[in-house]
Amino acid sequence: MELPAQLRQGVERLLENIPLAVLKQAAKMLSDRYRAELRDGRLHMAEDLAVKAYLTTRLPATYAAIRASLDALSDARPDFQPRSLLDVGAGPGTVLWATTDQWPDLEQAVLLEASAAVRKVGEALAGDAIFAQTSWLAGDVTIDLAGLEPADLVTCAYVLDEIAPASLQKLIDRLWQLTADTLLIVEPGTPAGWQRILAVRRQLIEAGAHVLAPCPHQAPCPLAQPDWCHFSRRVARSRLHRLAKDADVPWEDEKFIYVAASRDAPTSHQARVLAPPKSGSGKVLLKLCREDGTAAERLFTKRDGADFKLARRLGWGDRLDKAAI
Repeated sequence: MELPAQLRQGVERLLENIPLAVLKQAAKMLSDRYRAELRDGRLHMAEDLAVKAYLTTRLPATYAAIRASLDALSDARPDFQPRSLLDVGAGPGTVLWATTDQWPDLEQAVLLEASAAVRKVGEALAGDAIFAQTSWLAGDVTIDLAGLEPADLVTCAYVLDEIAPASLQKLIDRLWQLTADTLLIVEPGTPAGWQRILAVRRQLIEAGAHVLAPCPHQAPCPLAQPDWCHFSRRVARSRLHRLAKDADVPWEDEKFIYVAASRDAPTSHQARVLAPPKSGSGKVLLKLCREDGTAAERLFTKRDGADFKLARRLGWGDRLDKAAI
C-alpha cells in the first residue's frame, strides 16, 4: 500500500536539501524513543527535524496500517459514509489522508495535535490537496478535549503508547462521548499495544459499543499470552528511507493492532484470519477468530470446493465468508 501521489510528492519537497547524516541521526533518535515507549514529558516530534525524520521513516508504514484498519471498518459497515472526522493526536495528518482516500466525500475534519512543528508540516502537506474543510487545533489529548464537537468518525492512531496508563480510561471515555457513529483506535502491533487495545475494547463494550473489527464477536479475546492479536502490512521503502535507516531490504513489514467500534451493529459477523495462511499442495491452513468467541485453525482442502478457492485467496487480517466457517 503506497502513499497517495500528492502526499508523496509533498513529502519529497519537504525533505529536499536535508543532509543525509543529519536525517539519519534524527531518525535514530526518533526510533529509539518509539521503541522504548518513552514517556518523559517531551513530545516525540517537538522539533522540525524530528517531524521530517518521521516523514522519511515512519509515515509510509503508519499510513498503510491506518488505511488497512479503515478498510476493515468499511468492510464491516459498508453503509458507513462519514461526513465529519475528529482525529486526536493527528501527527502530520496521516489519518486525514487515509480517510479521504477511503471516503472522498468527507466534508469536515478537525485535527488535534500538541506539536506546533507537526501541525505546521501537516497543514503544508494538506494544502489544497485535501478538499474537506480542515481545522488544525493545538492541544494535549489528555486534557484538551472539552471544547470539541462530536464527529461521525473519531480516530486516535499511534497515540496511546505515549499516554500514561493512568490517563487512558478517561481519554477513551471522552473519545466515545465525542463519537457520533464510529471510533477507531490503532496501535503498534506489539504485545504491549495489544494489551492497550484489549483494555480499550473492554471499556467500549461496557459502554454499549458494538465491535466492528477486527473481532467478529463481543466476547473476551480468545488468545492467551505469549500469543497476541496483530496484523501486518508490507511497505516499500524509498531510496531515502533505506539510506536513513542503513537498510538493505527494499521493504518493511509494519505490525499493527486496532479496534473499530460503533454505536450501530455491523451488518454481518465473519471470522477473521489471525496469522499468515499456511499453504501446501492442495491445502491451506487458516488460523481464525470466529464469531462464537473462539480461535482455532481450520484446514481447507480441494474437497471443500468453493470454500477452498476462497481460503486460498485470503491473507492475514482478511475476513472469511460466513458460509465457510
